[in-house]
Amino acid sequence: VQLQASGGGLVQAGDSLRLSCAASGRTFSNYAMAWFRQAPGKEREFVAAISWGDTSRYYADSVKGRFTISRDNAKNTVYLQMNSLKPEDTAVYYCAAEFGIGVGLTRATSYDYWGQGTQVTVSS
Repeated sequence: VQLQASGGGLVQAGDSLRLSCAASGRTFSNYAMAWFRQAPGKEREFVAAISWGDTSRYYADSVKGRFTISRDNAKNTVYLQMNSLKPEDTAVYYCAAEFGIGVGLTRATSYDYWGQGTQVTVSS
């Protein structure tokens, strides 16, 4: 499966952004999807994940209550709605996909397919 992330940009603290990740090449609905991010000088970290059947959603504590992950299987797209953005949310955001997994959705090592990343910069 090929993944194309978009929607990043430069915003001010408190603003909102919606990231999109369009998938192609396989049956999207069978894939668990996730967002990770990597800030300069830091390791890649988990942000949010959604199971292939949309029965479960997971969030990092740092984004819980501010970010929402969702999927539209008809459009082969997963979204990350980011509200109340903070400067510490500044990072390159990556979407990831893996076929049919039901556990380990918060671990980067669970995913074989990755998008190219989209930059999110939040100014104070």
